[in-house]
Amino acid sequence: QLQLVESGGGLVQPGGSLRLSCAASGFTLDVYAIGWFRQAPGKEREKVSCISSSGGDTDYANSVKGRFIISRDNAKNTVYLQMNSLKPENTAIYYCAAVRFYFCSPQYEYAYWGQGTQVTVAS
Repeated sequence: QLQLVESGGGLVQPGGSLRLSCAASGFTLDVYAIGWFRQAPGKEREKVSCISSSGGDTDYANSVKGRFIISRDNAKNTVYLQMNSLKPENTAIYYCAAVRFYFCSPQYEYAYWGQGTQVTVAS
């Protein structure tokens, strides 16, 4: 069974950091580009960041550039999202998703999704 599982979410104060993990089971991630998406209450799901299958190409939403870092360890079959200088508006459920393609792709192309992990930024 192909599965993605996110972890690392939680409650953090503004200015704090969290590292999200996306672990795959049932398949190897090294031929998949991986995206991180988020959905805040009352808002549409949006792309946060993505990384190509080799890790050589990355992309970020303008709102997180310079604060978030995406990385992957294909040997561990895991992708990470390091989130620094968190703001209350970053509060959302964060999802990882996989597309069997070298490059990052539009959201609708991602075939496999995790269940999400809640990130809450509040004092």
